[in-house]
Amino acid sequence: MSLDKENWVVEATISDMQRAMDEGLITSFELVELYLDRIGRHDGRLRSIIEVNPDALAIARKLDQERREKGARGPLHGIPIILKDNIDTGDRMHTSAGSLALAESFAKDDAFIAARLREAGAVLLGKANMTEWANFMSPTMWAGYSARNGLTLNPYGPGELFVGGSSSGSAAAVAANLAAAAIGTETSGSIISPSSQNSLVGIKPTIGLVSRSGIIPITNTQDTAGPMARTVTDAAILLGAIVGRDERDGATKIDPRQHRPDYTDALVIDGARHARIGIPRYYYKHLDSDRIDIVESAIRVLRELGAEILDPVNLPCQGTHWDANVLRYEFKKYVNDYLATLGPEQPVHSLAEVIAFNETHAETALKYGQDTLIWANETSGTLTETDYLKSLRKNKEMAGTNGIDHALKEHKLDALLFLGNEFGADLAARAGYPSITVPGGYAQRGIIAPGGYITKGPQGITFVGTAFSEPQLIKLAYAFEQATRHRVPPAL
Repeated sequence: MSLDKENWVVEATISDMQRAMDEGLITSFELVELYLDRIGRHDGRLRSIIEVNPDALAIARKLDQERREKGARGPLHGIPIILKDNIDTGDRMHTSAGSLALAESFAKDDAFIAARLREAGAVLLGKANMTEWANFMSPTMWAGYSARNGLTLNPYGPGELFVGGSSSGSAAAVAANLAAAAIGTETSGSIISPSSQNSLVGIKPTIGLVSRSGIIPITNTQDTAGPMARTVTDAAILLGAIVGRDERDGATKIDPRQHRPDYTDALVIDGARHARIGIPRYYYKHLDSDRIDIVESAIRVLRELGAEILDPVNLPCQGTHWDANVLRYEFKKYVNDYLATLGPEQPVHSLAEVIAFNETHAETALKYGQDTLIWANETSGTLTETDYLKSLRKNKEMAGTNGIDHALKEHKLDALLFLGNEFGADLAARAGYPSITVPGGYAQRGIIAPGGYITKGPQGITFVGTAFSEPQLIKLAYAFEQATRHRVPPAL
């Protein structure tokens, strides 16, 4: 059997690739070549990749030899994966969070999750562009922009459709079939938003499931990494590869049973049957008609799949005024901790030095200013301020105990359903709880959202649950995906 490799690689799943390599129809080396070719042909416009791994082909060749001699390590053996540019890799790729201040920064070691991916046999193909400093630099910065690589565009409508942030490059690259899958990071919506806007599956895990060591931070309370892929199956495979206890991240020192090495057993075709799903109508009231139609269609499908729909479900936290104090106060502390580990050859070792560097290079570094960095630097960095401690308690209590958990317990629910990144992702992030988004359709029209972007384009259906409910959320997402198959590749 022969393989039309150039056409086959478009929308090929991780399982497809693994099967083809096992059957000798393609090698990892050839897969990397195919993706590098696609990056060369298409990414000049999209700007989703900030740099490719100069050793990717050599790594793939070694993995091919290992497959021939010993067999595959597992489902990720030889699979090309993109990492967001805030994830350390101890190799010849930079880790910069999209900033010019760190444009020549090479990490000494792999982040925990990068090491896990290498152990699983993945080829780290490159680094993805991102909203600079994970969108914690300026309130006016456009999602997907970094001073180091410019603006990432949505492959479904370059220059027209919102790409989402801050894992913008990770999303655009996978959506455009420039890599098999990607790792993004999220503090509040930064996996869910771009996944939804680019017709992808994105999983934002429970805090503690995935290590953050070796990742340029915003906050220890909310930060996490997670998979971004074209299918629920691929996302589940990738999630299993990166979970685990890390002595350098205290949040991961949890019940070992929560660190499941395999989430593919949650890929159940009738996973929505008898599931109880709550519809938080309060959070839909601002949606335009096209997006409401997408939500209503999803509800109908879930009913047809045997789910019990409770509509509406109210949350005690509805109408709560939220602030960004946890992010503001923790950013200075944790980014200073990260920058302090950099070698003497680097120009910055603290947030204050980043701000000063940007001012010195304002023409290239400050297209959107740095008001958020300055705002964060005004804090003590000791995490002792009353405003911070009050907001920290409020987030956990109102988003968790009196928000998501209250609704789930009150109505004996398995999950809440939201549209894309609309409110649900923020609640889950503040509580430290998981969410998963899956392609839900395409809005032909749109309105101008508060950030100035047009809301039309791909839309995700997002399931939110309580802590460590990833298997249940994956079941729901997989059942919905298999029943609808909304994802189609963009026309490049």
